[in-house]
Amino acid sequence: MFLRATADYIKNLYLRISVLSVNTLRVYACILSQILSGCAIIVRGQPRGGPPPERQINLSNVRAGALARRAAQSQPDTRDTPDEPWAFQAREFLRKKMIGKEVCFSVEIKTPQGREYGMVYLGKDTSGENIAESLVAEGLATVRREGIRGNNPEQARLCDLEDQAKAAKKGLWSEGGGSHTIRDIKYSIENLRNFVDSMHQKPVNAIIEHVRDGSVVRALLLPDYYLVTVMLSGIKCPTFKREADGSETPEPFAAEAKFFTESRLLQRDVQIILESCHNQVILGTILHPNGNITELLLREGFARCVDWSMAVYTQGADKLRAAERSAKERKVRIWKDYVAPTANLEQKDRQFVAKVMQIVNADAIVVKLISGETKTIHLSSIRPPRIDGESSQDKDKRFRPLYDIPYMFEAREFLRKKLIGKKVNVTVDYIRAATSGTDIGPGSIPAFPERTCATVTIGGINIAEALVSKGLATVIRYRQDDDQRSSHYDELLAAEARAIKNGKGLHSKKEVPIHRVADISGETQKAKQFLPFLQRAGRSEAVVEHVFSGSRLKLYMPKETCLITFLLAGIECPRGSRNMPGGLQEAEPFSDEATLFTKELVLQREVREPICGASRVALSLCKTFPPAPPMFQHLEGTLLPPLPCNRSSIMWGSSDAVQILDCQGYALLPGPNGSHPEPPANAALQLFSGYIYSLCEKEMSFTCKSLGETVESRAR
Repeated sequence: MFLRATADYIKNLYLRISVLSVNTLRVYACILSQILSGCAIIVRGQPRGGPPPERQINLSNVRAGALARRAAQSQPDTRDTPDEPWAFQAREFLRKKMIGKEVCFSVEIKTPQGREYGMVYLGKDTSGENIAESLVAEGLATVRREGIRGNNPEQARLCDLEDQAKAAKKGLWSEGGGSHTIRDIKYSIENLRNFVDSMHQKPVNAIIEHVRDGSVVRALLLPDYYLVTVMLSGIKCPTFKREADGSETPEPFAAEAKFFTESRLLQRDVQIILESCHNQVILGTILHPNGNITELLLREGFARCVDWSMAVYTQGADKLRAAERSAKERKVRIWKDYVAPTANLEQKDRQFVAKVMQIVNADAIVVKLISGETKTIHLSSIRPPRIDGESSQDKDKRFRPLYDIPYMFEAREFLRKKLIGKKVNVTVDYIRAATSGTDIGPGSIPAFPERTCATVTIGGINIAEALVSKGLATVIRYRQDDDQRSSHYDELLAAEARAIKNGKGLHSKKEVPIHRVADISGETQKAKQFLPFLQRAGRSEAVVEHVFSGSRLKLYMPKETCLITFLLAGIECPRGSRNMPGGLQEAEPFSDEATLFTKELVLQREVREPICGASRVALSLCKTFPPAPPMFQHLEGTLLPPLPCNRSSIMWGSSDAVQILDCQGYALLPGPNGSHPEPPANAALQLFSGYIYSLCEKEMSFTCKSLGETVESRAR
């Protein structure tokens, strides 16, 4: 009964259509956005402030085959429905001819269910190609002859075209039944990883069948008809959140991002590079003749970069970062409220050239600016080596991070040999705010001061990347919304991946190197034992680890694997402030200047020193004067930097640190009997442009000729 009533309704419907003329109907101009089948299309208007509304139009008087449909996942009893013969060819005929182009249509009838039937023309008006007639002429659609009356020229023409197609045996009217036109669609792939690897990252021809959101699509891979879900590598667009009632709530700019992708890719011929897979979803890059949709989405502010899939992107991650950076700078769409991490810094504070004075640890250095100010710089987005199971360490043993943490010493040495004393380019990436720390429970968090994190390069080499590539540091993983990271974050991730693959440093499966370093800087007996060996060795090589004052240092001797406290023989530098039993003792004049001068000269440099004596607390070198009395247990002598000092930093052409300190006016040279020698001749004084001293019996005058200042202090 229902079928008979429906047939009668359709018959009456076409009787009504037959008496109408297209010229009396309203014609709408629009853009064709999707082909549902050979006789149904989706059209849209021009976007104005957002995605335009869409409208489905069914072709009047003709019928094309239905396309394949997958069984509903929620209904296990249903089965996949295959293509009807020539259905896909009819869809392809319209897709290649009309998709994305301007068309016009007229609605002839609208059913109670809301379905609209009409005529569609290619172009801006009805003088263009009649799509229904083209389908019938190619044998890709049949004419509905129910209720057709001879006084309607449009319907009569359709019948004539169908008769001609039958005579020519085109399409549906060809011999064989059309079974060869039915696709064998593969809706699932058993081993997705092997399938992706078998493509070897070569471009695969495909048709985009559906756009779920701006960065996720359904694609039909050709020529084998694999229907797969593809997520764009390296980016993520706003999505649609599914509610409990089944409705979808779009995130900000989700609808706009979806329309942006639909208007450019939906049902277009593209090429897809299959790069990886994740949770049965293929990660890939879609290539279109007009450009890369991934970069376009980023540049227009519809997407953000994601680190977990950026690593598999094959078209250059730097291009994606640059596109995202452009959107951030213009503050478009999802970045409308974006504030750069270095927005409060002036340009001169964002990029500058500085001299490396000290390597603090594997991720921090101290640099000297052009202004003379020193600043601590942390390498962006890397983490230095850390020790596991710190609680299991011997409580009675003093913990020395440089030697006790695996690969910390190697990392420090790598930076020291590459950077110390050299000029580097510093680009500030972000400033990490100070944290207040917590001391509650075993999971206490230490407090950290404000940190300036930057990318440091020398000779075009990113030091952080070089450190990570050797396995001497790891890359920090961030939350997706955390923009405080290195400007070369992708290069760091790639370097870490190489280090892991090659088993370098922290990623090695070999036993970690152990550094057994004897610290004899505060032990009298050990100093006595080491003294004869060091004296017989003559000039020994060492690295200055710390500068306590202008003439008091701590050295690391790699051959002897020991740490010694070291005094420069024959000179006395002003003492700094010290905590005494009676209170804080004030620093002597120029003590800080002498300490800073020695730091700039020898800190963390490789030096050579002839050991010749010992005192109670340190080792020292001696070149001019005889050894100290046996009652002293420190080494005394002369410190020789390995490279000759230039005139710009040291005013005497000597590599002797004692002579340099003496010439700069930061030290006194006592004679063998404790008396002070006569000051040098006036002619010799003209050689010095730094601090120069002259001695009297009880008065000592320090003169800085370059500043024209004279500071006098009472000699002790």
